[in-house]
Amino acid sequence: MELIPSSRIRRSPYFDSTIAAGCTAWTVYNKMLMPLSYGDLKAEYDRLINAVAMWDVAGERQVQIQGADAFACAQYLSSRDLSKMVEGQGYYVAMCDHDGRILNDPVLLKLSGNRYWFSIADNDMLLWAKAAAAEKGFDVAVSEPDVSPLAIQGPKAEDLVAELFGDHVRSLRYFWFTETSLDDIPIVVCRSGWSKQGGFELFLQDGTRGVELWNRVAAAGEKYGIGPGAPNHVERIESGLLSYGGDNTPDSNPYETLMGRYVTPHIEADFIGKTALAKVAAAGPERQMVGLFIHDETADAWPLPQRTPIWQGDRQVGTLSAVVWSHRLEKKIGMGQVLSTVIGTGEAVEVEGPDGRSSATITTLPFI
Repeated sequence: MELIPSSRIRRSPYFDSTIAAGCTAWTVYNKMLMPLSYGDLKAEYDRLINAVAMWDVAGERQVQIQGADAFACAQYLSSRDLSKMVEGQGYYVAMCDHDGRILNDPVLLKLSGNRYWFSIADNDMLLWAKAAAAEKGFDVAVSEPDVSPLAIQGPKAEDLVAELFGDHVRSLRYFWFTETSLDDIPIVVCRSGWSKQGGFELFLQDGTRGVELWNRVAAAGEKYGIGPGAPNHVERIESGLLSYGGDNTPDSNPYETLMGRYVTPHIEADFIGKTALAKVAAAGPERQMVGLFIHDETADAWPLPQRTPIWQGDRQVGTLSAVVWSHRLEKKIGMGQVLSTVIGTGEAVEVEGPDGRSSATITTLPFI
């Protein structure tokens, strides 16, 4: 399989650095090349669990809302109450359509200068935000700023980032951030990242300096065992982290995708999908995301190019979206979306695999 280079697929400011570091596989994420592996997935997993990893996640593009009505516009696009948000704080939010179906699950950052950044998953929300702002007549500019996140993840990430930026970063709470610089490279340092191993994302604000930033972090991180990697499929399943567009179905709402606690349909402010989400909140979700212990002792992960059925007897009760071999649990585990009526810890089901059905047991998320 060959990916033909095209001007439609952007390269990140770290692209040359990832090549030099030995990247062997990419995906396309938000119309950008995003590294998936450097040739040894187990070593990349071990660095994330035991030391520190650096990831090119520039594909996590930003949608900036700036102007007199920035708060009103950000709130209209978010299904979570933003009224208590302050500068330097981030919120995990759901962006939904008018029927309450989730379109994206970004982290929203409130910056100085009456600006907000939606740090988006894989879906073109820039066009959605532009259309919504124009339809409502908000006095805002909606744009994609020159911002490219570099993730520093793992148990030694805090020591590394503190060495680079100062001990004040240790006091940052999760999703809080500070606007700063490194060797005059403008950066927003946020305690965040798509793992449960702890870490930060460095939001580079000058795309011409990606190689400089990569090299500076790599050099400082040598003593901590740093190495390149990518958002890790095994660790994120163990940690119960949703992959937007992978785990949810196109008609999923936030209550069905582990995001119910971040939805506030009772607030006075209007937002897209508010009426539909209020109905779901009152009735309860039809489906929920669950973990699955899969009783197949082979250590190979199943290839899942698309969701496969979850069965209870002859009835399909859900879809399986991911299967991995957990290195820490030494078990095959998966994630799926199943009907709420069949959910129960220890509930027996069957999942469709490459060689037919395998028995499985429903469990709660996260696994670890």
